[in-house]
Amino acid sequence: MIETKDLNIDGVLHAAQKQSVDKATPTFVSVTEQITWIDPIHFFQAGQQLQENRIFWSSSDQSTQFVGIGDSILFQNKDASYQMLKKEWEQALNNSWIDNRFDQYKTGPIAFGGFPFDPKEKVNELWNGFEGSQFRVPTFLLTVENDKAFLTTTIYVEEDSHIDELSADLITKRHQLLHAPNTSFQNNTIVLKHEVDPLQWKGLVAKATDTIEREEVNKIVLARELQVEFDDDCDIGQVLTTLKHTQNHSFIFAWEKDNVCFIGATPERLVKVDNQQLFSTCLAGTAPRGTTIEEDKWYGQQLLNDQKNRDEHQFVVDMIKNAVHSCAKYVDIPNEPILYPLKNLQHLYTPVEAELDKGYTLLDVVEKLHPTPALCGFPRESSLAFIREFELLERGWYGAPIGWFDQHFNGGEFAVAIRSALISDMKASLFAGCGVVKESDPDIEYQETNIKFTPPMLQALGGSL
Repeated sequence: MIETKDLNIDGVLHAAQKQSVDKATPTFVSVTEQITWIDPIHFFQAGQQLQENRIFWSSSDQSTQFVGIGDSILFQNKDASYQMLKKEWEQALNNSWIDNRFDQYKTGPIAFGGFPFDPKEKVNELWNGFEGSQFRVPTFLLTVENDKAFLTTTIYVEEDSHIDELSADLITKRHQLLHAPNTSFQNNTIVLKHEVDPLQWKGLVAKATDTIEREEVNKIVLARELQVEFDDDCDIGQVLTTLKHTQNHSFIFAWEKDNVCFIGATPERLVKVDNQQLFSTCLAGTAPRGTTIEEDKWYGQQLLNDQKNRDEHQFVVDMIKNAVHSCAKYVDIPNEPILYPLKNLQHLYTPVEAELDKGYTLLDVVEKLHPTPALCGFPRESSLAFIREFELLERGWYGAPIGWFDQHFNGGEFAVAIRSALISDMKASLFAGCGVVKESDPDIEYQETNIKFTPPMLQALGGSL
């Protein structure tokens, strides 16, 4: 394993401080090294001993995994401005010292975070601390790509920083993270479950169908909350382990702040950009998996032939097609959806590929796509107005973009934060939603949300509905 001393971190920090003095502004320092492979969740658990905020991200094929420990910088905007975030990120990098010989991998200074579903929503007790958009560059970032592992250390150096103390602190923490003893996971046991106002929620579904019938609204997405309590503080590492082992083809994420963690396993990519190549996903329409091959095929065929689900899916396709065409060229979208199987559910799926136009970045596309009809409805403004006025749930980051981007915006990925939960010590709130159209039946929509609660989150937390 390459040690920090081999990278002469002390020398890098001294050189960065000289740059800070010369330019009379702090220097953004980022140093990447290759290390021997380490289990990402083991690294995540080691971060708990440092009492630092943590992040976890796994691509849907698990070929790329990130773990972040600590906050070298936090961008927070209560107005959730995408353009302000771009500007702040570019300003941070204006005076930087970046040492990265491995930039062909997903390494270097990378920002992780999320946006709120609705920037106009007032944050109350449930999402306290998650106001607006928040993105952090971790102090220590582990990147695992297949069989290779890298550690990026990032920190601000001020004109008056005490370099010897700063260097010693980084070396000590790095050693604690990379050489932490194996920790055993604590089994999470749910002792109480509480559905928040299920009858009132069914009444809201009926109200939405009436609104759709009377007004020019095609679809309104409604979400609800399930609260659970544990017999002890929830072990986030155990939840991540279960999700990784059971949720193939899903993005697995955790974003922790002050001992509150937003965690999930979502199958829905919002957008990925890799060297101007854009990839997005239309995912809407849901059916269960069968217990036999024949039953599974039957459910899948029913989903493909169901007009309600096909209409719901087409709303998403049309919206994403229009949004992508506004900032990209060579847009390729198949005419018919296919089935996207998960462990317990299957969805209608249409992939989108394009080439991003010059001058546009990943964040521009995220801004155009969110919220999609799959999480809001169609048309966007009418459905969002209904949600703001009548929905019982405080959505916070649920159903919103969560993901990462690199220093040049030419690499990064955002998913839609569904199949998720907000965990705080011995309590958690789980979220699930469904698309309401004029043919919707409140009882059937209620059962659909029950299906979405159970896998993955309720099972991963140690319970069942």
